[in-house]
Amino acid sequence: MKKLFPLLLALTIVACSDNTPEMVLPSLISSHMVLQQNSTVALWGKTNAETKVNVEASWGATSKVEADKNGNWKTTLNTPPAGGPYTLTFSARKTSVVVEDVLIGEVWLCSGQSNMEMPLKGWPPNDTINNSAQEIASANYPEIRMFTVERNLSFVPLDSCRGKWEVCSPETAGGFSATAYFFARELNNKLNVPIGLLHSSWGGTPAESWTSARFLEDVHGFENVSEDIANASDGINKLKQWFDGLDSIDINNFRNNSSFAGTKFGDSNFSLPEFNDSTWNTMQLPVLWESTALKAFDGVVWFRKKFILPANLYPEGFELHLGPVDDMDAAYINGIKIGSTEDDGFWSQSRVYPIPQSALKEGENLVAVRVIDNRGNGGIYGNNISVKKGNKVVVDLTGDWKYNPSAVFFRNNLYKFAEGDKSFENMPSVNYPLEQNTPTLLYNAMIAPLVPYVIKGAIWYQGESNVGRADQYRQLFPAMIKNWRNDWGLGDFSFYYVQIAPYNYGTDMGNAVAELRDAQRSAMSQKNVGMVVTMDIGNPNNIHPGNKQEVGRRLALWALANDYRVKGLGYFGPFYKTDSLAGNTLIVEFDNADSLFFTGNNLTGFEIAGSDGVFYPANAEIKGSSVVVALKKVKQPVAARYGWDDDVVPNLFGQQGLPAAPFRGQTH
Repeated sequence: MKKLFPLLLALTIVACSDNTPEMVLPSLISSHMVLQQNSTVALWGKTNAETKVNVEASWGATSKVEADKNGNWKTTLNTPPAGGPYTLTFSARKTSVVVEDVLIGEVWLCSGQSNMEMPLKGWPPNDTINNSAQEIASANYPEIRMFTVERNLSFVPLDSCRGKWEVCSPETAGGFSATAYFFARELNNKLNVPIGLLHSSWGGTPAESWTSARFLEDVHGFENVSEDIANASDGINKLKQWFDGLDSIDINNFRNNSSFAGTKFGDSNFSLPEFNDSTWNTMQLPVLWESTALKAFDGVVWFRKKFILPANLYPEGFELHLGPVDDMDAAYINGIKIGSTEDDGFWSQSRVYPIPQSALKEGENLVAVRVIDNRGNGGIYGNNISVKKGNKVVVDLTGDWKYNPSAVFFRNNLYKFAEGDKSFENMPSVNYPLEQNTPTLLYNAMIAPLVPYVIKGAIWYQGESNVGRADQYRQLFPAMIKNWRNDWGLGDFSFYYVQIAPYNYGTDMGNAVAELRDAQRSAMSQKNVGMVVTMDIGNPNNIHPGNKQEVGRRLALWALANDYRVKGLGYFGPFYKTDSLAGNTLIVEFDNADSLFFTGNNLTGFEIAGSDGVFYPANAEIKGSSVVVALKKVKQPVAARYGWDDDVVPNLFGQQGLPAAPFRGQTH
């Protein structure tokens, strides 16, 4: 779940000076935007201090406001029913900015981790969307627009973010969040109104990253978050100043295609046999370098190793096997580039590069690999690092390699290390992690800048990164929802979320995953929320299941039924209500259980336990709107549960074919 590149402290609205235009709008307020219909929407920007700003909408609404002493201004306009396109004109003194192709419709915030981030084009070769090519080719929905917030981190809430509105077409839809696109498509087809999507997500991130410090402090384990951030501020400022003396590459130049191919790092001499690496440190490969002295390093690291090619082997037909590399790499033999995987998303794919005869020589040779880690884990971590000829290992390359970091990600740039004071070894350390999993940092940079923009509601797809902390999540997730609703000031706006799907996390993770799902289920006690169950459409072997069409559709069912009052829609399946003991059976009752059924030959996924607390797969039978659960070897059952494992795929369904939510019943 590692995609794209970290963007730190990006600003779109800049402070006005003598050289600054008289009118600067945030990236959110730009051509192709969608505004919430029948609402009073916020508009804001920056101009010269204490300057009058006029706002005119082509649907007839106008507003006048005066900027404060810092040049900041904010106003509101009333919007009409769905329609458009319209224009918005912002004027200050002699400067006017016209925002064109503005639609009025329904606006939704879409956030979470990688399953929300995953684009319609997927992350091939391993993480793909069902029928992706056909879906992209038919994505001609000009009334669907998506604003994707560029990745960013901040220790303080920001008032701006980078991104732009994209009109949905076969040319643009491949980069849209797949889940959000299918959600919007369902709404657009059913409501026939424009749909605007504010997409702000980051793969592999926990819910605390998306929650403000003020609301986190009431959650167990995060009581000191504000103090921790305050203590880290001096170190962050020193780090910023240190980076100012380094050459850098603006990573926005290649962010859209997620590729480093052709990027010049100025370190090509590291691949040459004559380069002196005697001052480099040593690392044992294979390994993810987070477990080494590098720790949580995101950037470019070179690895070098000498090997002997026996004189009696003719240098033809050899291959370099590296196993998977996290995330991207380029491999060299004796200074000759023999292969690369410099597109993001291939972090789990094994690398096999043919070695041309001209690159090898008898005796001593040098292999060098440049590894680019854009976030999270990094390294050459597979079990097969060798030079092979056919199926035979000619040289085993596991063991000690020389390594040296040559560049690091920070803010909007990839900074290249220099010598002396500007070397990697002298980079200032920060006593609080400056990365996307740190509490509050994504909220500050990727949610707070959106807050003035009026939305109808939010959809959320996250939870995998909080597995193992279910008790905390029971507090954390409702706190995050409350946080967002409080800051938007729009009341208890609709919040619909996806329960995590079946996936084999590891041999000891079954109960932890089930507990997290149950914590998600408990959030249904909050006002105006809805949960999509995905137990039937996951992939136990891939944490990024490809059926995002159905995920988006099920999210849309909640919105269509609750927000848009479309009648006759079933929008959630059976939810556990209670159970009762009847002799040696447990009778489980459900809410929304008018038409229970199961697929396959038998009803599966139910377990039962006796007084010893050991659960066994049980026989289950539908009786009207209840399920009777029993097992001969459990004479006196005390508890039942359903779908209680990490990768289990149970088969109970209800209204309109929607699956039952996993549960753990009461103890008798």
